[in-house]
Amino acid sequence: MGCDFLIQITPQLRIFVAVEAIDGRKGIDSLAQLCREKLNADPFSGCVFIFRSRRGTAIKILAYDGQGFWLATKRLSKGRFQWWPTGTEPAQKLRAHQAQRLLAAGNPDAEAPPAWRPLHTGKNLAEKACVPFSTRPHYQQMSFEYRYRGRVITSEDIALIRQLIADNPRASRRRLSAKLCEAWQWKQANGALRDMVCRGLLLLLHRAGEIELPPIRFQTPNPFLRRAAPAPMLIDTTPITGALRELRPIDLRQVRRTADESLFNSLMEHHHYLAYEQPVGEHLKYLAWAQGRPIACLAWSSAPRHLGSRDRYIGWSAEARRSNIRLIAYNTRFLILPWVRVPHLASHILGRMAAILSDDWQRMYHHPIYFAETFIDPERFRGTCYRAANWVRMGLTTGRGKDDQTHRQNRSIKEVFGLALTPRFRELLSQ
Repeated sequence: MGCDFLIQITPQLRIFVAVEAIDGRKGIDSLAQLCREKLNADPFSGCVFIFRSRRGTAIKILAYDGQGFWLATKRLSKGRFQWWPTGTEPAQKLRAHQAQRLLAAGNPDAEAPPAWRPLHTGKNLAEKACVPFSTRPHYQQMSFEYRYRGRVITSEDIALIRQLIADNPRASRRRLSAKLCEAWQWKQANGALRDMVCRGLLLLLHRAGEIELPPIRFQTPNPFLRRAAPAPMLIDTTPITGALRELRPIDLRQVRRTADESLFNSLMEHHHYLAYEQPVGEHLKYLAWAQGRPIACLAWSSAPRHLGSRDRYIGWSAEARRSNIRLIAYNTRFLILPWVRVPHLASHILGRMAAILSDDWQRMYHHPIYFAETFIDPERFRGTCYRAANWVRMGLTTGRGKDDQTHRQNRSIKEVFGLALTPRFRELLSQ
């Protein structure tokens, strides 16, 4: 089974099969709710939960790895999953060999489990492997190919990780992660080690019983879990009016990871109608200055993965979108401070942004930006400044959001605007 679902069906796993069939369209949030309400189980427990569609042609597997949920689906090309548990209990617990037979559309009760005996894989390895004691072909173990963040995880990789742990018995989990990144040359585009991604991989392998990580020595408090709202800052709020030429020169500065970032956060929190929201992933923050005072703020982040009107406008394939979505920037916030009343200022700043955004992104993340996009709420705005800055209206959102599970509108529909930062944007994004 080739997928991005990094879970080995091992004897250490606790596996539960839901007796009641589900609507096959259900996603992560709906299935997690079913675990709590119907199965009386904690979806965050690390257990594996298996569900069957009402037609019996597909199953879904849900598991939590400590960072987030994994959801895998198998749909049969022919036939149905004939075996399924029955009874008054909401779920039935399966052993590893039974779950493997179920995933192969077999009958978990048809044959006895294999007998296992421990096999030491080497003097220096802390990990022990298990192999069938009997060679009688009464049970065929399923083989899986897994990928994690685009990397295929092979048995040789797991052996290397085990050896790395054995060779560094005093190393912390963080240090082991850094050593593994260096061994694999697993780095971001800007040259930094993919340390957090690697730690997630090690944790998954640990929970799957493939490796044994050292105990957690120190748990750093996560500042993102209980982040305090940015505090207000005392600044000059004297009204700024007049013509644009009288305000020039305007200095547009990228302030992320600078002393002015806290000022940006505060202005967004207290003067933008959506307030400040901590971006995730690649992002930049800009302050516009004039006459020694801040006059505007702009926030940019990674673009949404799926956006129908944009994808049709660009005309790229699904494969090209997956590879090149990082080359699009999303304008998440644009704020002209409320005491600033200068005609044409907003479109002027957007025009200036188009000239510097790609170069700044290249310096920060070591790749350019070829296209910019944003959403306009037509119930509040007309998008006049974007139109004046040559942005193009590409269409409308569906009003469902990125985590939609119901396929029904659950928020206001937005207009989608885009701006090409190079004439060859379609060619470059479709490569």
